[in-house]
Amino acid sequence: MLVDFNTLPETSRVWIYQSNRSFSDTELEEIKSKLDIFIESWTAHGSDLKAGYDIRYKRFIILALDQEVNKATGCSIDASVTFIQQLEKLYNVDLLDKMNVSYKQGEFVAHKTLTDFRKMAKEKAVSKNTIVFNNLVTNIEELNESWEVPASESWHNRFLN
Repeated sequence: MLVDFNTLPETSRVWIYQSNRSFSDTELEEIKSKLDIFIESWTAHGSDLKAGYDIRYKRFIILALDQEVNKATGCSIDASVTFIQQLEKLYNVDLLDKMNVSYKQGEFVAHKTLTDFRKMAKEKAVSKNTIVFNNLVTNIEELNESWEVPASESWHNRFLN
């Protein structure tokens, strides 16, 4: 059951998929349409899942699920990953590689491999104050409070001196 992302409780579980590039406006409209269809039919053991999505910075697809209604199951999570894999193929993007880092350079969102990010940290091209996206957050409350944070407040801190 598709609901507006902003109406979901803060305890709702989130999954964040970051793209290795920005989506075009046309791609975003197509992706939103596909997300609407997917979430409307997303179930766990035949029961509707109360879920929504948000797309931020033309790059991050965020799925959210109100687990107080029905919890995600292995099969429902597999279905969402399969859906994301289909988007990857259709738009020739990488959405599932957790070894990539996105961070802000002013208002621009940059995307690097973890290896390149480490190199940049060594070269002082990024610092403890660089705003990074902590895609390991697990619910909407953490998304709102701990997703866009200085690198010093994230797991990225381990690469900074």
